[in-house]
Amino acid sequence: MKSSHASDSSAQGTTGSTKRHIVSKLQKASSYAAHLVNLLQEKDKSGASTESILEARAYQQSLQGAINFEKRSWERCLQSYSETRLLYTALAHSVGIKQDDVFKDLLDSTVDPSIRYAAYQLKLARTISIETIVARYVQRADNIYVAEVMKSNQELMQGLGAATKKNPNGKSIVVPKTITWRSRTINIEDATTAQAIASVSAAKAKLASFLAANRDADRRAKAAAFDGVLIPSQDAVDAVKTAIDELTAEGVAQGDPRMQSLQITRTAVNWNLVEWRVGRNRVLCGDKDGATFQNEPVKKPKKPRADGKARVEQGESTGRKLTRLKERVVLYDSTLQSLDSVMEFPGVAADQAFVSELEAKKAYFSSLRCLAIARSHTLHGNKRNALALLARAADLSSRSVSSSRTADSTPEDIPKLVIEPAQAKSLNELLERSVLQFRALVELEDLNSAAGKEKTVRPAPMIERMNEYPPEGVDLTNLVTYPPKLQPVPVKPIFLDPAWNYIDYPGRPKKGTAAAADGKVGEAMPKTESKKEAKKGWFGFGRS
Repeated sequence: MKSSHASDSSAQGTTGSTKRHIVSKLQKASSYAAHLVNLLQEKDKSGASTESILEARAYQQSLQGAINFEKRSWERCLQSYSETRLLYTALAHSVGIKQDDVFKDLLDSTVDPSIRYAAYQLKLARTISIETIVARYVQRADNIYVAEVMKSNQELMQGLGAATKKNPNGKSIVVPKTITWRSRTINIEDATTAQAIASVSAAKAKLASFLAANRDADRRAKAAAFDGVLIPSQDAVDAVKTAIDELTAEGVAQGDPRMQSLQITRTAVNWNLVEWRVGRNRVLCGDKDGATFQNEPVKKPKKPRADGKARVEQGESTGRKLTRLKERVVLYDSTLQSLDSVMEFPGVAADQAFVSELEAKKAYFSSLRCLAIARSHTLHGNKRNALALLARAADLSSRSVSSSRTADSTPEDIPKLVIEPAQAKSLNELLERSVLQFRALVELEDLNSAAGKEKTVRPAPMIERMNEYPPEGVDLTNLVTYPPKLQPVPVKPIFLDPAWNYIDYPGRPKKGTAAAADGKVGEAMPKTESKKEAKKGWFGFGRS
């Protein structure tokens, strides 16, 4: 309802037949609710309890407040809604947790926004809390319902005008009026924001007491306890954003002191939310933010073996270790993403000292991320990749050590974003030892691979491969075979030249000329045929 009126550009809001129809319906519902209250008051006939009568009265007053809201009668609207809020708050304290959530949702969604909008129309200061407005505008005279609440719950009425708030446990919460960011204290301009910050403080105290009482609890149980702080922290962020949007819709300039105060408050509450998120991730990572990695105990099966033999205890599997390391890397990525978002907050980029501290924190968590990935490579047997990641992690951790906070800073009971110098130094020493260890392992691996290559079959000596060009250079240790070994060699080689009779070689007469000369000599001289003795043996070689 508040948002619909605020977004309406006209001065009178909803007008005409639509408004008359809404008011008519609300008046009819209010008359029915008032008749119901009158019937319930006759307890001897209706048998209704006091809580039922108060709830019916609260509903009837909420309808009456809606009627005055539509009629733009802001003072009467505040009077009706103030009584409604008082009755619903009293009922929330007297009923169970389940119905308490119902009343809380009703107040947050309808009653509180209407009270705040009506107070805005009456020019009331934003710093006035809703409890103070209720205490000022609730009608106490001749009101039997308010008198019944005052009689049964006096503490509720006494705390309406004070700057306190009740938590779910019934304890008083002091609503802060100022907030501090980087040694700068400013006033909280919005009452809703102040109440949300007070809820964060109460949740923080509850978390601290839980962690102190359960130091040996499981890390998942500790991380689940952080949800009680993360939820009100997010509510505080939303409350500040809503206040800024309302001022922007009213046309307030960015240079206005109210807007400047809200911007600083926005940075402070957003940083607080980031701290709680990172603290939860650090708890989930384990001891020393995940710098140590130990085997987790394996659950033994309850049922014995079918053959009756004792079960052999097995360690944690490699797949389970890799899964744990992957979960840590996801947590480190979430932490680094949260730290990167801090640079978008108003006024952070201009604060060089804060930016340097932020870079040191990012270097610390980046080194832990590289360490987790290096361990996963080690499980796969990739020592060279693990060495490169460890060297990178050692470089990052050295930056975090040089830029860490001084040792006189008091450590916090709840892990958030404070990194102690001793913790950063311990991580740096661990990484330096790991780099030396893996450098030696990689060197041994290289030596073993070189020795394995030497044991392979050596090529033939260079003297037997003179027709081959050595691309890798001449191996001077493999020129000849020394000492020489007994080897077979070919003897009496056979030379075949089938083309001897068909090729003209230099210095040999041609075949035709030789034949002509032989003819002429034959005519002058008698032919004498001499029968040559035939040669015996293979290939024309004679035998003696």
